[in-house]
Amino acid sequence: MKTKKRLLAAGRYLILVVLALFIIVPVLWMVSTAFKGEAQTYSPTPVWIPSPVSLDSFKKFFGLYSFGKMTRNSLVTCLGSMVICTACACLSGYGVTRFKFKGKKQFMAFLLVTQTFPSVMLVVPFYAVLSTYHLTNSLLGLTIVYAATNIAFSTWMMTSYFETIPLELDEAARVDGANSFTIFSKIVLPLTVPGIAAVAIFVLINGWNEYMYSSILISKDSLKTLTVGIVSLNTQNQVHWNDMMAASTMSCLPLIILFLCFQRYFIAGMTSGAVKN
Repeated sequence: MKTKKRLLAAGRYLILVVLALFIIVPVLWMVSTAFKGEAQTYSPTPVWIPSPVSLDSFKKFFGLYSFGKMTRNSLVTCLGSMVICTACACLSGYGVTRFKFKGKKQFMAFLLVTQTFPSVMLVVPFYAVLSTYHLTNSLLGLTIVYAATNIAFSTWMMTSYFETIPLELDEAARVDGANSFTIFSKIVLPLTVPGIAAVAIFVLINGWNEYMYSSILISKDSLKTLTVGIVSLNTQNQVHWNDMMAASTMSCLPLIILFLCFQRYFIAGMTSGAVKN
């Protein structure tokens, strides 16, 4: 019996190691290629450790290419959509868990159904709406699209977190004379910081890595996002692999730093609804 359990445990660890390698190896190759020169990049023999180390691709990131402006555009759209989604998700989650109204189950089911729509199916409707209000080729329009595509799942996440907060806290505060807004802002909301952090990071990562909407809805070079700029290095005549890998490495750094700083809140927020008291 013990031997069987050990074999099962060893099998699980082996599967986890293989899956981890599928993720880690491409990332290591990306970082390695970012520090290579042109000769090593196109060498027929794979070179894992660059020798000598070249910083030319990183110099191009800050100099030759307009990645600084593209990074700013990505930050504006991602932070804007993050604020919108977090605010709406908090209000919606609180309302769903604290108030009784007709159609509550249908509302939550509708939010879930919207997540089954392929993103490519929404491109034409988004473009039509933005064109009506003259918001194509604008960071505001792209921010609205990012918020619209993430707000449903964000609401689900915050609803799950609000459900873990006992209603007795609301009732005790109401006995002391607090109204609904005071209960929400002063008592319940501070307890949902891990959930808010999880939603914020989720929306930020989705917006930061998004390519399809930004490539279709934005045509001005001055308004392009970082992902569009990275893909533009893959030209018809040549693929600038070392420059692309350097740009990808720089693009990953903010997300890695963000996750390392707030991973405790992110994990707590993502797992809060998994266990019911």
